[in-house]
Amino acid sequence: MADEQKSPTRSYAEQRMDTNMVRTVSWVHVFFIAAGVPALVLFSMGGVSALTGPVAPLAWTISMIIGFIDCFIYAEIAGLHPRKSGGTAVHGATAWIRYSQYTAPLSLWCNWVAWSPVLAIGSGLAAGYLLSIFFAPDSSVNTWQITLFHIQSLGANGLDVRINATFIIGALILLAVWNIQHYGILRTAKIQVILTLGTLIPLLVVTIVPIFQGSVVMSNFSPFAPIVNSAPLQYAWTHLGWQYFFGALFIAAWSTYGFETAVCYMSEFKNPGKDMSRAIIWSGVFCLFVFILVPFVFQGVLGTNAMLAPDIYSGAGIGAALAGMMGVGTVLTKILVVLLVFTLLLAIMTAMSGSSRTIFQGGQDGWLPKYLSHLNDHHVPTYAMWTDLTFNLILLLMSDYIFILAASNVNYLIFNFLNLNAGWIHRVDNAHVPRPYKAPWPLFYGGVAMAYVNTFLMGAGANVWGHNTLLIGWIAALIAIPVFLFRHYVTDKGKFPDHMLGDLILEGETELRPKRAGIWPYVAVAAGFAVMFTGYFTFGRY
Repeated sequence: MADEQKSPTRSYAEQRMDTNMVRTVSWVHVFFIAAGVPALVLFSMGGVSALTGPVAPLAWTISMIIGFIDCFIYAEIAGLHPRKSGGTAVHGATAWIRYSQYTAPLSLWCNWVAWSPVLAIGSGLAAGYLLSIFFAPDSSVNTWQITLFHIQSLGANGLDVRINATFIIGALILLAVWNIQHYGILRTAKIQVILTLGTLIPLLVVTIVPIFQGSVVMSNFSPFAPIVNSAPLQYAWTHLGWQYFFGALFIAAWSTYGFETAVCYMSEFKNPGKDMSRAIIWSGVFCLFVFILVPFVFQGVLGTNAMLAPDIYSGAGIGAALAGMMGVGTVLTKILVVLLVFTLLLAIMTAMSGSSRTIFQGGQDGWLPKYLSHLNDHHVPTYAMWTDLTFNLILLLMSDYIFILAASNVNYLIFNFLNLNAGWIHRVDNAHVPRPYKAPWPLFYGGVAMAYVNTFLMGAGANVWGHNTLLIGWIAALIAIPVFLFRHYVTDKGKFPDHMLGDLILEGETELRPKRAGIWPYVAVAAGFAVMFTGYFTFGRY
C-alpha cells in the first residue's frame, strides 16, 4: 500500500506516449532510415528518360517539388498520432474511417502495395548488378532460365514468370535484409547510417564530379521537348509529347514522394512531437537535392541516345554508365557497381521497415488481418515482415519490373489522394487535438491541390506503361475491401478495437467529438474521380 501511495499519477501527456513499440530512435536515426529513398531514382530513371529524353530532369524536378509540398500535410497529421506506427496512411485513415469504413483500410492497403515492391525491384536490380560484374552477358549463369508461364496481357510486351539467377540472388538479398531488421529498429538505423555514409554519399560525390569537370553538355538538353518518335528520334510538345510527359510524372512520383516513410516511426521516436517534423522535412530536403541533381547529370553527360539504351531503361546498366562518365577502368567500375548494390540495400531496408509497420498497424487497428499485429521479443513486426518477404518473392519471379512499379504506383497515388484530403478533414473534425506541428496555410492548401494533380496524372499517365496498367492497379487496390470485410465481420464480429482512435480522444473525454465535415469528404472523392477520368479521356487512352 505504501508503494502505491508513493507512485505519482501519470499525466495525460505521458499516457498519450504509451505504445507497445520501443521508443529508441531520434529524428537523425530516421533520417538515415529514409536515406534509402533517393536510391529509388535508380529504379525508374531509365524509364522516365525513355519517354521524355531531354526534358527528363524537368519531370524529376516537378515531381520532387510536388512530393515536397505534400510532406507538410503528412507532418501535421502525424503529430496527431504519437502512439501509432505505420506512417501517414494510418494517420489519414483515422480521418476517413468516420465517413466510410472501407476508405481507411483502402488507404493502408494501397500504401503497402505501393511500397512493398521496392523489395522485389531493388533486390532484382542488385542481383543484376552483381551478375554483371562477375559474369559476361552471354554466360550460362546469366542466360539460363526456367519459364513457369507467360502473361501476354500484362506489361507493354507481356510478362514472364520465371526462375533464374537474378531470382535466386535477389531472394538471398531479401533474406539478409529480413535478418538485419529482425533485431530491432535501432540496429536497422545504425546499419543504415553506415550504408549511407559509406556508399550513398560517395556515389553522390562521384555524380557531382562531372559538373566540375565540365562534362555536362547543354546541347544534350536540346531540343527541350519530349520524345515522340524513337526511330528516328523526334521531339515535340504535341498531344503525344504531353502524354509521355504525364507518364513520366506519373512514374517518377513512386520514387520522389517516398520520403514520407519518415513518419512511419511515431511510436518509436523518443520525442515524436519534435522528431517527426524534423525527420520528414529534412528527408525531403535531401531528396530534393538528389532527385534533381542525378537525372540532370546523367542526361547532361550521356545524352538522349545513351539514356535510351535497354540496360539503362531496365536499370541494370546504371553502374557501368556512371563509371563511363568518370572514365575509370575495370576495377573502379566494379567498385562503383558494388557501391550501387549497397545503395539499393538502403532502399530495400527503408521499404521493409516502413511497409511492414504500415500493415502491422492495420492489424492492430482492425483494418487488416489480425496476425499482422504480432511483435517479436525485439518489438519488431515479424509477421508483417514475413508477409512482405513472401509477397516479394512472388514479384521477384516476374520479368517486367517497370510494369510492377507502374501498377503499384496507381495504388500509391490513391493513397496520396486520400491522405492529402485527410489533412483538411482532421482540421475540421479534430481541430481541438494538440498539434506539435502545423503546416503553413499556403503549403497546407497547396498539398490538398496536389492531391488532384496526382489523380490527373494517374488517369493521364498510367497506361503509358502498359494498356491495362490503370485497371490492374485499381483491381489490386480493391482487394483491400474483402480483406477488411473478413477481418471486421468474421474475426472481430463487427467491432473495431477500442484503441483505434484513442489518439484523438483528449483527457476527460470518453468518445470522439461529433464529426463536422458533412458531405464534403464525399464531394472530394467524387471530384477526385472526375479529375482522374478527365486525365484518362484526354491523354490516357491507348
